[in-house]
Amino acid sequence: MVESTSTKSNFESIREWVVQHKLRTVGSLWASGVIGSLAYNWSQPGKTSVKIIHARLHAQALTLAALAGAAVVEYYDHKAGKNSDPYAKFLPLDTYSQKD
Repeated sequence: MVESTSTKSNFESIREWVVQHKLRTVGSLWASGVIGSLAYNWSQPGKTSVKIIHARLHAQALTLAALAGAAVVEYYDHKAGKNSDPYAKFLPLDTYSQKD
């Protein structure tokens, strides 16, 4: 039972880090996708330009999937009210008045 709680807390801490660093996560996934795809394509026969184009396409697909995943996480966090307005403490709304 203790292992389950520790695993959940590790998963929660990773999820929270991903929520706080969405662009860094997507960029890292893109870079690892390009490197992994280049490594795979380099082992296949074909022209170098085609290998580079395929690596870029694979990394682009991975980036779109990562962005969609970040959007889903953001949607459910916003829906659950966990992270409704993370910048509210930096923008005091009472100091800004609306002009009529």
